[in-house]
Amino acid sequence: MTDPLFATRNSFYLGAYQSAISEASNLTGLSEAEKIERDVFVYRSYIELGTYELVMSEISTSSPMSLQAVKALALYMKEQKEAALEAVAGWLADPTATSNPTVLLVAGLLFALEENYVEALKACHGGGSMEMMALCVQVYLKMDRLDQAEKQVAAMSAVDDDATLTQLAAAWVGLHQGGAKVQEAFYIFQELGDKFTWTVRLHNGLAACQMRMGRWEDAESELLQAFEKNPKDADTLANLVATSLHLSKSASRYLSQLRLVAPAHAIVKRIEEGEAAFDRAASSVAA
Repeated sequence: MTDPLFATRNSFYLGAYQSAISEASNLTGLSEAEKIERDVFVYRSYIELGTYELVMSEISTSSPMSLQAVKALALYMKEQKEAALEAVAGWLADPTATSNPTVLLVAGLLFALEENYVEALKACHGGGSMEMMALCVQVYLKMDRLDQAEKQVAAMSAVDDDATLTQLAAAWVGLHQGGAKVQEAFYIFQELGDKFTWTVRLHNGLAACQMRMGRWEDAESELLQAFEKNPKDADTLANLVATSLHLSKSASRYLSQLRLVAPAHAIVKRIEEGEAAFDRAASSVAA
């Protein structure tokens, strides 16, 4: 039996958000459950594209629970974090809501963004969907629990070894494992890009592998392709800062752009801490 939502879902996972929206608009003959799932991926795609207001205005209190969860994600991204987290807390206390996989996934995503990794794992561990399993992999990697991330990828492989999310999760883990596994991750990103479409996410994945292998010029070339597709992507800008510094090139323009689009990014914070430490040292010498 064919899955009518495969193309939409797959485009979303690869980071081809506009394609996901276009593919969803062409779907016909869907069941009610499929229509809701379609709308979930459409609205999540708009969130990834930064169109939060559209999501917030179109989803109402009478909308299905899954869509209300997506609206909470839009609220969070629109800096209405307290309202989003309050909504999630209310749903997690409601047995009806916790049987909804989209509610659990959004809860996991928001807890992960809050760096509350234990709660993120609690929300997603029992969910069973491939996307929840993939989120668990990302959370384990953030916690430096490579062993648990590897187990989660093995569990995903047992469900569907060829699934895009399984492949992506295996590549993320390979990047952290290092050595020959980085080359395997490189091939995964390459294969996904050649098979489906080259997205900013895949260019960054490939560039991350090249950086791990010390191929800084190749990484920069890959990142410039991502930059052409979206000059405001925070991961691309952060990686361009790293490659520029390694290649002894000026990183100031990319850093300035990164400060504008993602002022709380880890690289921005690290550089600002370094600048503050330098200023303190300089003033103590001057004194």
